[in-house]
Amino acid sequence: MSPVQERAEIFSVARVGEYTQFTLVAPGIAAGFRPGHFVAVAVGGPNTSMLLRRAFAIHNATPTGEFAGTVQIVVAERGPGTQWLVRRQAGERLDVIGPLGKPFALPVEPVPAVLVGGGYGSVPLVPLARQLLAAGSDVEIILGAGSASRLFGELAAKRVAGAVTVTTDDGSAGTAGLATDPLPAAIERIGAKVVYACGPMPMLRAVGEIAARHAIHAQVAVEAVMACGIGVCMSCVLPVRGDDGASRFVRCCVDGPVFDPARVRWADIGTVPDDLVGADAMRGH
Repeated sequence: MSPVQERAEIFSVARVGEYTQFTLVAPGIAAGFRPGHFVAVAVGGPNTSMLLRRAFAIHNATPTGEFAGTVQIVVAERGPGTQWLVRRQAGERLDVIGPLGKPFALPVEPVPAVLVGGGYGSVPLVPLARQLLAAGSDVEIILGAGSASRLFGELAAKRVAGAVTVTTDDGSAGTAGLATDPLPAAIERIGAKVVYACGPMPMLRAVGEIAARHAIHAQVAVEAVMACGIGVCMSCVLPVRGDDGASRFVRCCVDGPVFDPARVRWADIGTVPDDLVGADAMRGH
């Protein structure tokens, strides 16, 4: 389905650790949702100088007929835009566009899968787990964060999958360490054929390397600043190898946010590689 723009009423607001979870009445967006999609939200109000929208992964969606069609997003308070957003209350309305981006691809038949979330990168993984389990796949979930307050979705993950491993950098919840530390054992334990992940770029790179060592497929949803969300501004480009072997800048917002990590040139993010298609022309500006 094509994205739609809605004046979404805030149905509820909840504080979850360091994050704020919004449930929005947005039936048009809910109708087209697939795990991995995101929305672009206008911030600052009608007279603001903050012209660019903020992108947020969709945590869940309820189709029209149940709660009038709702979507959930999770916001981490950072700059002025999110500072304004987390102070909105139930009954107010937000200008929202979605669903946007390329969602996770589901396997054509049931296969064991491990899902890895870093921080609030776990947001799109719970609905993904539901779909995989409904299709007959075995699922394990690994959630990691810097500390207990920065974890998101642990209870929801346990309700859905049961087999959930938690890690924190400081050991304040679960096992001390990185989210990728228990991944090899989880792959071996269930004979996983695919790994899905969302979180910081270094974690996604590590997930791709571990999947490659186990000769299994992986899909990762990148966390990138997406200023427009519709492929116009080119602020979220990522160097990726194509089917022809050539590397090009692709836009995370429309060509992603889900990618095959084996094709992402992780070491070259933030640079213009010499062999990138069009590199000479880009350096001239």
